[in-house]
Amino acid sequence: MLLKADQWKDYACLDAGNGEKLEQWKGAVLRRPDPQAIWPVEDRSAWKSADAIYHRSSQGGGSWEYKKKLPEEWTIDYKDLTLKVSPTGFKHTGIFPEQAVNWDWMADLIKAHPDEEIRVLNLFAYTGGATMACAAAGAKEVVHVDASKGMVQWAKENRDLSHLEDKTIRFIVDDCMKFVEREKRRGHTYHGILMDPPSYGRGPNGEMWKFEKEITGLIQACLEILDDHALFFLINSYTTGFSSIVLEDLMKTMILPKHPDGKVSTGEIAIPLQHRDLLLPCGIYGRWERK
Repeated sequence: MLLKADQWKDYACLDAGNGEKLEQWKGAVLRRPDPQAIWPVEDRSAWKSADAIYHRSSQGGGSWEYKKKLPEEWTIDYKDLTLKVSPTGFKHTGIFPEQAVNWDWMADLIKAHPDEEIRVLNLFAYTGGATMACAAAGAKEVVHVDASKGMVQWAKENRDLSHLEDKTIRFIVDDCMKFVEREKRRGHTYHGILMDPPSYGRGPNGEMWKFEKEITGLIQACLEILDDHALFFLINSYTTGFSSIVLEDLMKTMILPKHPDGKVSTGEIAIPLQHRDLLLPCGIYGRWERK
């Protein structure tokens, strides 16, 4: 199934093509590289409105060229959430707007079970859009795990901006696999588990991660702490070369045998372009949810 992130009011992808995308982030227009947008751009006029352009460096990384002075950070709203935006040296802004489709899905599931005390584990949690969505929806506890101390601090800012200080959110700086293994030893379980693992990365102590080598082991470890009365399990991926069929096969062979009371759905996520009748692909998802 194709999911479109089309419920934003403070964000829009204005156009994309020639390896770039042009985005409106509330009051700022940013132009960033996007390897999926390989089609030609028909009309360049909108692109002249960019306030900042990210240029890749041949040595890796890159930098921003500012056409207009922008604040170092600002906020945008998504429904009841307020999240910080800040252009970083590695082209990101702190928010993956396409993930709003997953935020809504998890929030709706949690809201549909108000009498259940739902504990959620968010792995590779980044700046916490999903964490805040689950907490705001009424999860009893959300555990937010990321190997980057800076990203966890950013997530704490998003908690405060969204006025969720009274919610039970635990912020953990750790290697995700090691944390899951410790949770098993502690006997902790979760009713919802979500993960957005990178294609390649390192943990806080140099732990190596490569999606195709590590994903099955992580899923297996997570199944050990997925509650018998679980509500959902979500895997999101941006890893090039893997289709949603891979996630479907993983979930059908690993999750369904242990939780046959659920159903699996998979597909692509995309953002509609405001100025053209096109969609910008933004990764794949795999979902298990209790029937």
